[in-house]
This record gives sequence, C-alpha cells and structure tokens, in this order.
Amino acid sequence: MHFEILVEDQSGKKALDILVPKIIGNDNTFTVKPYKGIGRIPKGLRSHSDAKKRILLDQLPRLLRGFGKTFANYPCDYPIAVIIVCDLDDKCLKAFRDELLAILNQCNPKPDTRFCIAVEEGEAWFLGDIPAIKEAYPKARDSVLDTYENDSICGTWEKLADAIYTGGAFRLSAKGWQSVGKEKSVWAERITPFMDVNNNKSPSFNYFRSKLVALAGVRT
Repeated sequence: MHFEILVEDQSGKKALDILVPKIIGNDNTFTVKPYKGIGRIPKGLRSHSDAKKRILLDQLPRLLRGFGKTFANYPCDYPIAVIIVCDLDDKCLKAFRDELLAILNQCNPKPDTRFCIAVEEGEAWFLGDIPAIKEAYPKARDSVLDTYENDSICGTWEKLADAIYTGGAFRLSAKGWQSVGKEKSVWAERITPFMDVNNNKSPSFNYFRSKLVALAGVRT
C-alpha cells in the first residue's frame, strides 16, 4: 500500500514523517505533502482559489478529483490511499466530517480516502503521550500537563507551550505567528521520536493510527 498524506502545515509534515513509519512498517510507502494553512471548503465544492497558494481545504475538491482520475489508471496490485490530516479547531466534528465526505462523494471516480481530524489541534497528539514530552523536555511543567484533558477544546498548542516553552504561550504568541509556526515544527521534531504509537491517549490520534493499520494490513 502507498499512502498520499496531505497535511495543513510544515509542522504536521515533520511529525508524520517520523510517526507514519512507526505505524505502517517497512513494507508500505508514503509521502507527506504539506500545505500553507487549512483554509475553508469552497462554496459549491469547487476549487476557485489559486493552486499556487497551497491552502488545503480550498484546494481539496480539485485535489481529490485529480487523485481519483489518476489512481483509477494504476494497476490493482499497487493500491493507493489518500489520507487527509487536519485540525478541527473550533468546528463541529460531525458537521466538518460531513462536509469533507460531501467533497469525496462528488468525485467520479473516488480515490480511496480517509479523513483524520486532530481534536482540537495536532499538538493534541503530542499531549496524548506525556512520557514522550517529558523525554524531549525533561523540565516540562507537570502542573500544566496534569490539567490537560485529551482531545479537549482548550487551546491545545497554547497548553503545550505553557508546559514546555520559556514564558509560555503568551511570550511565544507575542513574537508573531511565524515564530509560533517555527516553534511547532521544533516540537514535532523533538517529541515525535519518543512517541509510542501503540500507547497514545488521544482518541483522534488512535483513529488516525487505526485507519493506517487497517489499510496497510499491519498486525498489532
């Protein structure tokens, strides 16, 4: 099985480049393609924005239609699955998933696709493995980590920043969103090598893992 994995930012790519091989093993292949933000699903489910801007949801209808047509011509012994990984943020999970499925259902042919949504944000997957955070950041603040409820809507990246970044989320956000993005990539690079993909307390991470395992036929 080959996996085409689309993520909304560079930090997501850095995390999945490390995590995915731990899940699917060496007998499967994958590519993680990062975008420059999540954007929004376009009205009428038709992509109208400039593809060069690389905004994930804005381009998703066009991308899935293209994957469907391209993969339909691939040999049956080379199965390919598309995995869309994005943050829920403050959206309703059911409504958001229904919107994503509507995009897929208007494709003819449909690519084999799974939607994996991090609740609330990708940092929830790191916070699902507190031992990994403590390995990467031995001075992480237990007083912050102990108050986190897995996959809660609480300002997830801010919670992680308060636990491991000097001055916390307030100081980091004061430096601007570009600095926040760079720091998120640092977290991904430092924490994910220590993560145990078979022992994570984030329900949304476990959903992501279960979809990859099922498609790849990996024994657990």
